[in-house]
Amino acid sequence: MGRTSDAREKIINAAQSLIELRGYSALGVAEICKTAGVPKGSFYYFFESKEALALTVLEEHWAVQRGEWSRVLHGDAEPLQRLRQLFEETEATQRAGQKSCGTVSGCLFGNLTLELSNQTEAIRRSLQEIFDAQVAMVESVVAEARERGEVAVADTNEAARAIVAQLEGQVLLAKLYNNTSQLSVLWANCLALLGARIPQEAATGA
Repeated sequence: MGRTSDAREKIINAAQSLIELRGYSALGVAEICKTAGVPKGSFYYFFESKEALALTVLEEHWAVQRGEWSRVLHGDAEPLQRLRQLFEETEATQRAGQKSCGTVSGCLFGNLTLELSNQTEAIRRSLQEIFDAQVAMVESVVAEARERGEVAVADTNEAARAIVAQLEGQVLLAKLYNNTSQLSVLWANCLALLGARIPQEAATGA
């Protein structure tokens, strides 16, 4: 059982790395298995298709990211500082990826949204559910900040969607320009989106 489970994880990890590097459409099962170091028959033992594998990659990647977002957004810091920490950790992740492979890989979810959302309904639905979950997590923090009188937004859900969209957009630009400094504006843009009412020294981190 341990060996088969290990082979499955090798396939998933190889697929994620290759998707991040080159995208989904250009990949073949043979290349995935070669990268994973497993026989091709192992692929079809675990996955009925490449699409099924992609869905599993999304599911497992989101499970990890959801844990990270939850740790930050449900932490003990004040609401707006939790959002700021989310942006800072996103930037740090992209910087680490760039240092590791030489390029900014961007967001797996955003990359696949651009590539596949009009091609496969199952993947589109999965991505919608992930982004909806992200918005819900951010909205809870925005609602808390509004209750404290720190932000001026009429609709917390729309504000949260704008924040998630901004985060995805800036990560996309960082990938396009291969420059993580594109992410440095996230906090200032977030404050503007929310009409934040906090002292200037808190906004600048002074």
